[in-house]
Amino acid sequence: MSALAALSLVFPGSGWQRMWSLNPRGHEGLAALGLFGIWLMTTGSVACLAAALGLWHGRAWGGQLAAILLVTNAAGDPLNAVFARDPRSLIGLPVAGAILYYLRTDRVRAFFEAAR
Repeated sequence: MSALAALSLVFPGSGWQRMWSLNPRGHEGLAALGLFGIWLMTTGSVACLAAALGLWHGRAWGGQLAAILLVTNAAGDPLNAVFARDPRSLIGLPVAGAILYYLRTDRVRAFFEAAR
């Protein structure tokens, strides 16, 4: 999604803009950042891709990067709920918590150990 957000910022007025009907305030905020908003979304995409590849191949750094991204995202959810007055963002907390819990299960740890 962050890659799509970056594309919509690079090509304003394109078909990519329709996705912002779900979060017009988010689009306004990112568009106001200009090139930094594009850089931010692109960096997020690259980080998520790296974490996905690391997880797929059972690399410990992939699990660590995924955890860092999840914690970072979860930390932003309450801030978004308070400052943007959007309580819907709080749904990310139990989702991130469930994924973090899953990453710490014996089965997932065994997967990473076997990949070594």
